[in-house]
Amino acid sequence: MLFLRQASICEVFGSISDDVCALLAWVQRYGYMTAFELIRAFAHDATVAIVVTDPMIEPPGPTILYANVGFGRLVGRELDDIVGLSPRFMQGNETRRETLETFHRALAAGERFHGYLTNYRGDGTKYRVEIDCRPLRAADGRIENFVSFEREVIRRLGRPAGSAAGRYETIGVSNDALTGALSALGVFKHT
Repeated sequence: MLFLRQASICEVFGSISDDVCALLAWVQRYGYMTAFELIRAFAHDATVAIVVTDPMIEPPGPTILYANVGFGRLVGRELDDIVGLSPRFMQGNETRRETLETFHRALAAGERFHGYLTNYRGDGTKYRVEIDCRPLRAADGRIENFVSFEREVIRRLGRPAGSAAGRYETIGVSNDALTGALSALGVFKHT
């Protein structure tokens, strides 16, 4: 009888990144992973800003559990300074309370929020951001986390548009693989 050692998942898939290799090894060993773990595995180097919070939306929460490099660039802070804070640290004088209340109501109802806010970077400069925030649910339907995809936008010049989607355009365009996948999921799509 011939016994062959079981090939590691990374040997089977050949030339893949160390991060993807580690992720596949985890799934092979434990057989599952949460949406939060999947986001952490794939989002780190994405150009779109991605932040994951706990599900506690009442002050002082929610608490940021994960932020990618793109989020750090967007808000002008180091990642080590972001994790553990509430996303409220970005709010300031020109952050519209009405939009924040709409955001809060959507999260409280377990629904997606898609909108625009004026936020402030670590150095105090303001910027306009498009936010697409969604609940991450456990198998039993309970909300475990919220994930927010964010990108900086600028106001279009010229004729006023009929909707928020037509009033803004993104500052940067990305062609990375994750951006394509997010588009396929309808992230930043107006409904």
